[in-house]
Amino acid sequence: MIPMVDLKTQYHNLKAEIDSALHDVLENTQFILGPNVREFEKEVATNLGVKHALSCASGTDALHLALLAAGIGEGDEVITSAFTFIATAEAISLCGATPVFVDIDEQTYTLDPQKLEDYLKIRITKHRTRNRPKAVIPVHIFGQMADMDPIVEISRKYELYVIEDACQAHGAEYKGRRAGSIGDAGCFSFYPGKNLGAYGEAGAVTINNGTLAEEMAKFRDHGQSKKYYHEMIGWNARMDGFQGAVLNVKLKHLSDWNEARRNNAVLYNELLTDINGIIKPVEAEYAKHVYHVYALRLHNREKVIAGLSEEDIYCGIHYPVPVHLQDAYQSTEMRNGSCPTSEKCAEEYVSLPMFPELTRRQIEYVAESIKNIVDYVDKLIK
Repeated sequence: MIPMVDLKTQYHNLKAEIDSALHDVLENTQFILGPNVREFEKEVATNLGVKHALSCASGTDALHLALLAAGIGEGDEVITSAFTFIATAEAISLCGATPVFVDIDEQTYTLDPQKLEDYLKIRITKHRTRNRPKAVIPVHIFGQMADMDPIVEISRKYELYVIEDACQAHGAEYKGRRAGSIGDAGCFSFYPGKNLGAYGEAGAVTINNGTLAEEMAKFRDHGQSKKYYHEMIGWNARMDGFQGAVLNVKLKHLSDWNEARRNNAVLYNELLTDINGIIKPVEAEYAKHVYHVYALRLHNREKVIAGLSEEDIYCGIHYPVPVHLQDAYQSTEMRNGSCPTSEKCAEEYVSLPMFPELTRRQIEYVAESIKNIVDYVDKLIK
């Protein structure tokens, strides 16, 4: 059996370190925030080359905090990718703002800079209204960063905040710069299956503006900077001590794990060459892809998934429905055809097993199984 992600093997490889770190939390009883969380925040900021890293309870909280710090509220528009996990849009909606979905580039699956500018030209230049775009959230999907230089240039031109959704891109790079270090803020999720995963929910915001970092720190802790003295209406978005301890251990291994993922992707790419109807993921020239997800595109997806399941190979679909077509966002009045590239890709993606501990033998078995299944399905169709 080959799982999508193997967290048990990872735990056993780190068992002594993890158990010791968790025991320390039990001994010092700092279960909410505390020294482990502060140490993790410091290490993340150093790792990314930013001034501040603010921990929180989830990636969704990270996005929400970053938007609030940017002053996003009711009546504002925030532009993001049509192809992302719904949390990106939820955070916008929770601020009272309106998400605007723009299509993706067909090679990288990230926000298309040209389509971003096309929308802004129409929205701002031709239709000046009170409710105008205030921010853009490029999503570094599957572990590959969006094309940030043109996105930032366009955003500055139209006076938009840039908030990176780096929830799937721990350690990814854009022209040598790390995900979460380029925009006005970067947002991370440490959901257990991520490249850097906690043992529960956790997240972080990276930012260089000290004043905004202080405001976010208050908001995540019920609006207080001093216990029981509340300067603002806040929220409970604090990271707990156990997650800080686990993440401190894992952060030291992230670089090696990402290289293992990249090597796995290279092997997949080699073994899946010349298979009819398959589109393999592409690493952009500007990027260092960290392959949180290794997503193929292929026809007859359901038949291939069923065939792999019979071979005890588990795979997934990230994501079957673009956000603009979700029931939750029908109020946007976007329909089929609004973002054709996102819609097409959503119908074709299959996510193969991808984790650092994946062996060459396992990858060969997956690739050979896909080849046999695709050949069989093609013969049936003919």
